[in-house]
Amino acid sequence: MVVFRPPLDPTAFERRWSEEFVPLAEKMPGLRRVALARAYGGPTGPTDVYLVHEFFFDDAEALHQAMTSPQGQEAGRALMGFAARQVSLAFAEHLEEERPIPGRSD
Repeated sequence: MVVFRPPLDPTAFERRWSEEFVPLAEKMPGLRRVALARAYGGPTGPTDVYLVHEFFFDDAEALHQAMTSPQGQEAGRALMGFAARQVSLAFAEHLEEERPIPGRSD
């Protein structure tokens, strides 16, 4: 997971994120899926999270291989070039379950 805090210049951030980082990161070998979440607030109002960009791999070894690949290294350099002070990276296992909607039979 790549978690971004709010940028000082959202327009510049969006340009550099979408034009410099995303094209490189999405070329990492073994990448299976991506997910993106744009935060718009929290229970008490504004939040210190701006954007969460998730990259999914088959396992931790595939993630390691992707990050140490030439494509992963280049994506990391691009990321640090514009967001070093506002980004955190975290490795996580993902669990996803469908839940039935109460009172709905379909």
